[in-house]
Amino acid sequence: MMPQDIDNELTATFLPALKDKYIGLQVNEAGFRGDERESLASLGRLSLLAMLIIFALLASLLRSYSQPLIILAGIPFGAAGAFVGHFILGYNLSFYSLFGVVALAGVVVNDSLILMDKYNRIMKEGNWTCEEAVLKATERRFRPIFLTTTTTSLGLMPLIFETSTSAQFIIPLAISLAIGILFASILILFVVPTMIVIHHNGVRRLDRLWGRSAQAA
Repeated sequence: MMPQDIDNELTATFLPALKDKYIGLQVNEAGFRGDERESLASLGRLSLLAMLIIFALLASLLRSYSQPLIILAGIPFGAAGAFVGHFILGYNLSFYSLFGVVALAGVVVNDSLILMDKYNRIMKEGNWTCEEAVLKATERRFRPIFLTTTTTSLGLMPLIFETSTSAQFIIPLAISLAIGILFASILILFVVPTMIVIHHNGVRRLDRLWGRSAQAA
């Protein structure tokens, strides 16, 4: 059992009894727990700032405000994969798990970006429909995404199955990154192409409605 798990168990067991016995008792977290809470708050703010910067960079690169949202949509899939990985391997989520999710976001964005970029290049040729371009882009970028996912996951496996005490704190981070990218990449190859088609059809419908409105005016 991890030291953090023991601490949580003791807190859940004794604190309610002490509060019932001593009315008005106040408990403040300090030391490692207090630092952890402050670090989590800081991590949340910095993660939000990082997402805004990534969105701005993607928008300038793709010259679109909607396509970066499709790329960033892969991040929740990675986070879900990280949580599933902890459940399968029998580990509780920890502070280091969140660091792994943050690191995972960059890899997931990269996988989605190379798929979106290839789709845009094929569409610029002008000889393909949206559905055909999506299928061709997915086919062309399947190997890079698969190799990136496989090499990253396999490279972290020795750390995940390390039994030494000194590695126990880093294992949740490795689980988040290894299992999260594996889960996210599989979904990216199916979900992102679907979202691209939905986005393309939605933009076309809006253009038609806008054209009709302009003609009516």
